[in-house]
Amino acid sequence: MSNFLDTIKNRRSIYSLGRNTSLPETEITELIKEAVKQSPSAFNAQEPRVITLFGEAHEKLWDITEQLLEPLTPVEAFENTKRKLAGFKSGLGTAMFFNDVDTTKQLQEQFSLYADNFPTWAEQSNGIATANVWTTLSEAGIGANLQHYNPVIDEAVAAEWNVPENWRLRSQLVFGSPEEQANSKDFLADDERFIVFK
Repeated sequence: MSNFLDTIKNRRSIYSLGRNTSLPETEITELIKEAVKQSPSAFNAQEPRVITLFGEAHEKLWDITEQLLEPLTPVEAFENTKRKLAGFKSGLGTAMFFNDVDTTKQLQEQFSLYADNFPTWAEQSNGIATANVWTTLSEAGIGANLQHYNPVIDEAVAAEWNVPENWRLRSQLVFGSPEEQANSKDFLADDERFIVFK
């Protein structure tokens, strides 16, 4: 098996995260930037945008999320939600992934034949960039898990971090030192997922 496939296999959801990493924040930031820059996008549109949070900013994101989820969560379930969010907060940082919707609109106008496809292609580009960042961090010994608290947190995030109006929040990649192993992963049978013709 290739080194690349081994790297993909090692990229797993790690939920027990800490701050015990030897990599400085500047180096982690550069890894995130380079992984996004090297990720392909349809028409080389480069829609993905990223805001990376460390320290108090990272903790603030999960405090905001808790505050916004409390009125939406049944009382009996909220303690569990708080524990989950505290786990994210204990990590080193969060990379928030956005799509630049203005770029998508411009492409729709410029290439009207494909207009209906550009939002889908933008989502695919964002997914590729997110997976590449996650895998890059994993290869550097940093654990991560991907969350989707959008659109609940969109307005508060935009206000707190002065997010441009044309950036649409898509996901939050929480990262830090892996404090526990990933859970085992089950796979569907190959014949349920793959078809080959010759």
